[in-house]
Amino acid sequence: MDFFNEAHVDAAKELLYKMADDQLIIGHRNSEWTGFGPLLEEDIAFSSMAQDKIGQSEHLYGLLHELGEAEPDTVAFTRNAPQFHCCHLVELPIGEYDFSLIRHFLFDMAEAIRFEMLANSTYEGLAQIARKYKGEIKYHTMHANTWVKQLGTGNEESNTRMQNSLNDSWNLALGIFEPGPHETTLKEAGIFEGEAVLKEKWLELVTPLLEKANLQIPDESTWEPFYGGRTGEHTEHLQPLLDEMTEVYSIDPTADW
Repeated sequence: MDFFNEAHVDAAKELLYKMADDQLIIGHRNSEWTGFGPLLEEDIAFSSMAQDKIGQSEHLYGLLHELGEAEPDTVAFTRNAPQFHCCHLVELPIGEYDFSLIRHFLFDMAEAIRFEMLANSTYEGLAQIARKYKGEIKYHTMHANTWVKQLGTGNEESNTRMQNSLNDSWNLALGIFEPGPHETTLKEAGIFEGEAVLKEKWLELVTPLLEKANLQIPDESTWEPFYGGRTGEHTEHLQPLLDEMTEVYSIDPTADW
């Protein structure tokens, strides 16, 4: 679509920033499993998915550049935590494998639906990216679902660990769907149907999958979404990660690999 007014541009930027920041940060978090995976195959799998996420974020930052923002590397590596729009779920340390796996499952199921919704967006540049990465994200969700089911239906210890991680991660995951200030504009312009629709579709998807894995989502009376990440309020874990991510760029912004 042609952005014929400033409101459309602002709405598109807000959507792109939170998507790109989510992908960049969880990509770097997942990369921390490189060399530490519980199995060699999982070491490779998480490393590969991390690379995919960072690649996806670069393309989203590229769209932002087309809308007048700085170049992708500048946007990715020169902002501090309050300038990021990622949800709290993606910025937490990797913890034990059960937490990283549950986070992977909850986040990627949401991303798969988000990209499916965006494949028909009136914002053609974003729709093209959504269609382009459909295959990558399908692999990510397949990987997550396979391992969640295998460990959820395993022995008593594996089931307990997975259930505890699900309980601990649930409200963080609900923060993915923090509504932004431009929800109405996005919907009216046909860019994106909105976070509420995404959340509803996500619940319809993950609930039966978790039940098949012998896992139960927390009772709805306990749901208290962790909001704030989309507006620059983050956990204490994000800035140290950014400092580590940007170390080389801070020393020499012209460095080329």
